[in-house]
This record gives sequence, C-alpha cells and structure tokens, in this order.
Amino acid sequence: MASPQPSAGCTVPLVEICLTEFDLACLPETGAVFDRLLALHPGQIVVDLSGCRHIDAAAIGLLLDTHRRMVRAGAVLTLRDPNPRIRRILATAHLDRVLPVVDAPSAGTTTGAVEEEEAVRPGPAARGRAAVPARQ
Repeated sequence: MASPQPSAGCTVPLVEICLTEFDLACLPETGAVFDRLLALHPGQIVVDLSGCRHIDAAAIGLLLDTHRRMVRAGAVLTLRDPNPRIRRILATAHLDRVLPVVDAPSAGTTTGAVEEEEAVRPGPAARGRAAVPARQ
C-alpha cells in the first residue's frame, strides 16, 4: 500500500503512535494525545495496535472523530498491525472500510517501490513513537 502524500498545509509528514491500552478508562489521556498530534498538522498518523489487546466502542468513537478531523485537514489516519481479535472488532464496526488497516512489515524486508517512493518524498520525515501512559 502506497503511503499518501502529505497535504501542503501539514507541518509534520508522519507521526506514529503505539497504543497498548485503548478503552474508556484511558480515553481522556488518549484523546489528549490525539489532540496534541492533530495540532502538529500531520500528513499521516499511524496508530500501531500491535501491543493493544482490547478496544471498545469509546475507542472506536475516538478513532472516527480523529479520522474526521484529519480528513478535513487533508490527512490520513492509518491503523497498523491489530491482533486478530481487534481486526474482527474493526470489521464488525465496519471501521476497516473507513480507515486503512495495514500489517507491520517484517523486519529486514523492503520492496523496491517503498525505497523508490521514499527517495522521491521531499524533506526528511519526522518520526517518533510515544506511548500513552497506562492509567494507574
């Protein structure tokens, strides 16, 4: 899947976030993180769900709200590597029809198309990971 090109108004081409908990209990903190990320005007936010074991309706609502806000800004929200249970939840909610859901690439494997695309992409991509703290 080709990465979308950031819109002209974005200040950060790509932001990656890794969520380990994503339910009603941690929604205020997670929502605040998404608000901060959206303030950066990213071209794409990738939400890594590989370490997340549970997602509920409140979390799905936050994803949809974030998606709507990003679409208005000409940006894309992508979900990466959800476990099979979360994939079924996303499919049941038809969220997989709205948001791109991608698998994490295997370590050490790249394709020529990805390398070529990155060579054409203007400027360095700001990349980083931020874990959302677990509620104590």
